[in-house]
Amino acid sequence: MEIISYVQDNSRTRGYNPLKNLRPLKTFAVPELQFRHKERNKAASITSSIFSPELKVFSAQKVKSDFSLRSFFKFVGSHVSLAGLYIKEKSKIIVIIASAAALLSLALYFSVKLVVHHINHTGPVVLKNESGDDIETLNKLMATFALEGRIDYDETGKLIDVETSAPKVSFTQPVSYQTYKVRSGDTISGIAKKFGLTNISTLISVNDIGNVRQLAAGQKLKIPSIDGIIYTVKKGDSLSSITEKNKISMEELLDVNELTSETLTAGQQLFLPGAAMDAASLKNAMGELFRLPIAAKFRWSSPYGNRIDPIAGVKSFHTGTDMACPTGTPILAAMSGKVTTTGLNRVYGNYVIIDHGNGYQTLYAHMSKIIASKGQWVSQGTRIGLVGSTGYSTGPHLHFTVYKNGKLIDPMTVLK
Repeated sequence: MEIISYVQDNSRTRGYNPLKNLRPLKTFAVPELQFRHKERNKAASITSSIFSPELKVFSAQKVKSDFSLRSFFKFVGSHVSLAGLYIKEKSKIIVIIASAAALLSLALYFSVKLVVHHINHTGPVVLKNESGDDIETLNKLMATFALEGRIDYDETGKLIDVETSAPKVSFTQPVSYQTYKVRSGDTISGIAKKFGLTNISTLISVNDIGNVRQLAAGQKLKIPSIDGIIYTVKKGDSLSSITEKNKISMEELLDVNELTSETLTAGQQLFLPGAAMDAASLKNAMGELFRLPIAAKFRWSSPYGNRIDPIAGVKSFHTGTDMACPTGTPILAAMSGKVTTTGLNRVYGNYVIIDHGNGYQTLYAHMSKIIASKGQWVSQGTRIGLVGSTGYSTGPHLHFTVYKNGKLIDPMTVLK
């Protein structure tokens, strides 16, 4: 079916013959006409929407998710499978890359370790000739301090200034004891002299003193009537073996201890008249066994005594022992005592001097930082400074010097 359409102008208003301008007729199919009708309606709707004074309200709709554990694991599983296939296909390349990365990491690690080791360690310390005056001045200073605490007993504990012309004591009476209260300023040797004893090891042994330096005013001591030491019987001991080992008389041992039988029991205590402590035990009790001033890992880089200067090539004397370790390593007091000096020297850099009494004095040099203060009392093991490379030094290390009665000694003879 066809629909005939034409356009007819308003002839009455325009005043012309409509047949004159008659155009050829145009035909439209029904679907096309419907389409054009819809387009016109759509355009009119859009126009009315744009210019409509009414406000159009729209609401967002929530997006529905189809997530579930099943879909999640399915997603993960598929990707893991793909990753596994990829790794399997590229396994050789991945192994090569991983091996190269591991080797590079190891090379970097050991390179850093080598550099740090080189920076933080030192060879023998080199002192310049013009610094000799500084060394001499410091040595005199050390000697002066050390002389303040001269000892008055020998290595066996026997008092030096006690008259040797006195007749040999005969130990025929039982040992007796009295009590003494320590006063401020007392010394172990002074107390021994006060009660007519000739060996300081007597008071140390009888009172089981672990460290004489820990004696304090007000402490009570047992004072025996004669010189000797306490011995605790061990399993298998006999009177003959004890007397032979300690070089004392059997009769004196029996009389002093009022023994009526030769039978001994383990744990029994005997007073050995005239006997003295061995040198090592006495030194330990007197606090004369120094501990290493470095507790961390270190290496001995230059010993005490004569050496050839690595730069000048001439013979020189090294006044202490050097312990090479990283900067900042804690420096500890080798033995308890009083800090007499802290300072800075062109040779020793930052240094600390400690007076331990009994004629001992120690010097700690080349510190990066001084922690202890002058006049401070420090116990054995107290942190007094940090390792450094101040003064004349080829690298971070501790220079450790020991004086005894104003004279230099090898630190290795007192360190334990």
